Amino acid sequence: MVLDAPTMLTLTIALAAAAAGYLAIEWRSVREAALLYWSAGFALICVGSTLALLRSQGLLLVGIWFANGLLILVHGLFLIGVARFTGGRLSLGWWAIAAVWLGLLLLPNEPWWSKVMLVVQSFLIGVLAIRASLLLRRRNAGERQLRMVLLAHGLFYLAKMIPPLTPGALIDLAVYRGVIIQISLVEGVMAVMLIALSMTGMVRYRREQRIERLAGSDPLTGLHNRRALETEAPRLFGQASRERPGALLLIDLDNFKQANDLHGHAAGDGLLIALSDLLRTTLPRRALAARLGGDEFVVLLGEAADTDVVRLADTLRLRFNQLAAQRLRTPEPVTLSIGAVLFDQPPESLAALLERGDGALYEAKRGGRDGLRISVG
Repeated sequence: MVLDAPTMLTLTIALAAAAAGYLAIEWRSVREAALLYWSAGFALICVGSTLALLRSQGLLLVGIWFANGLLILVHGLFLIGVARFTGGRLSLGWWAIAAVWLGLLLLPNEPWWSKVMLVVQSFLIGVLAIRASLLLRRRNAGERQLRMVLLAHGLFYLAKMIPPLTPGALIDLAVYRGVIIQISLVEGVMAVMLIALSMTGMVRYRREQRIERLAGSDPLTGLHNRRALETEAPRLFGQASRERPGALLLIDLDNFKQANDLHGHAAGDGLLIALSDLLRTTLPRRALAARLGGDEFVVLLGEAADTDVVRLADTLRLRFNQLAAQRLRTPEPVTLSIGAVLFDQPPESLAALLERGDGALYEAKRGGRDGLRISVG
């Protein structure tokens, strides 16, 4: 294949169009705002490369520096997309780049003007690409690859600032002549391909994470479901010792059926969601909370002495009882019964621990409800 300007520009258009389309389709399923910025960036590459291709065939539609300005906008969109994807922050100062470029377009068209424009354009693109690379945290293969590609791409553009200042260097953007222009076209094709592949890898990883999270979540409360609890519990069990005992709390709502019968299942679901929110805000940082089904919840604690369990159970019961009384009126109050199991060595299994917790919970129910019973052993 001949690496002339028309061939390189055609390849760039095809790759960028494919990337823009793929990212737009992915956005429809994952609704990740970053994908829209990236898709728009690749779409602008298509526009700019098409304008450049028409220019190479003798059809001048817009000034060449307008087309080059699109390339700066592309990298700005890539940077914003990376910031949205990673949760990074960008200061308003980055908008000054647009002001710098527009200011240069207003300068008189002197013999030195094109070289100054090329130097400034290379600097702005290089800075945008490097800043985007620094926002990436290298949490997966796609993110690590994109970080390296953007870093190398940015350094390439910073290096492009040197040739325009070198006497005798041939840089003719109007007809795409000179070694620097040819190298830039080849690098552009490679950059588009690698950036697109890296972004799609990141999107795939994010989608798989989302699917995995949904598979392990209770759809009503957002807490772990039993499957996720069985996956996470062994890690906590392995830390249990006499110095660092653990605990399981099995929680059940008293008189929950009355709430459903009198106020409807939507009101009952509201109580379950309120309890899940209470667990999130009250439990220690490393605790695990899950909904086993119906109105039954389970909490796993590490480094929990019996006094810690009693204090936590009392706090949960008091706060939930007040919340339920404010929300719903029932013949008998909706309260919490809790059965707790303390263990100072890794238990045989989660199922065995739940069975002991169920026995303690039964004792709490039989003892008048709205209470705590602890099984030690």
